[in-house]
Amino acid sequence: MGIYPVTAKKSLGQHFLNDQNIAEKIVNALEETHPGEILEVGPGTGVLTRFLLQNHPDHCRFVEVDQESIGFLVEKYPEIRPWLFKQDFLTFDFPAYYPDEVSVIGNFPYNISSQIFFKILEHRDQIPTVVCMIQKEVAERISAGPGSKAYGILSVLLQAWYRIEYLFTVNEQVFLPPPKVKSGVIRLIRNEEHKLNCDEKLFKQVVKTGFNQRRKMLSNSLKSLIGSGNEQNPMLSKRPEQLSVAEFVELTNWCEKIISGKA
Repeated sequence: MGIYPVTAKKSLGQHFLNDQNIAEKIVNALEETHPGEILEVGPGTGVLTRFLLQNHPDHCRFVEVDQESIGFLVEKYPEIRPWLFKQDFLTFDFPAYYPDEVSVIGNFPYNISSQIFFKILEHRDQIPTVVCMIQKEVAERISAGPGSKAYGILSVLLQAWYRIEYLFTVNEQVFLPPPKVKSGVIRLIRNEEHKLNCDEKLFKQVVKTGFNQRRKMLSNSLKSLIGSGNEQNPMLSKRPEQLSVAEFVELTNWCEKIISGKA
């Protein structure tokens, strides 16, 4: 493998993929969706970048916060200099760069992957497709369905707006340095929902409040929202992981009536 050209920084959650076959497989998972404009998050040492530039030389942009990686990328792929932004993805201004849609791809840093998904949710109407590699446990959580122990806040919030596929698992040995956990590659494809049939801010609050005490029945965990003595809804006798996205929408509408005193 030789000496790696960029030092992996623990503070940035960097683990550099070192397997070209897996990199190509990740990019191909995006190719299957006919992605159009593409934004790569955290290209690092360019393992995905190489294939993106081969396939879409005029339709890719890259956002990277690590100056050492930027120096290496510009030296290796000089043509990307105008399209490589030194910026934290979490503060990336989508409307400034993309008036229309853009697909997102990347080997997301494990330590901020949840924050990245919340950023994607903020701009969901601009992001039709996401292909990413993240910690296996998080990938399983996001793609899990109701009734699964892995099903949680991110599962519900993302599945409200995206169809999610768990594609494949990646072992620790193909990274430098190797992480302590396996990784998973998932694909998110925007569904047909333009607006949830409920107050979306309250929906988020109901989901988060419910899962914050996931071992308890919703009648207990939602007391802070709806108070006591409102346990007549049969969904409240369930735990949060038993409810589908549609049921959370229904529960949100019911909670809104309780809160406003209309029930």
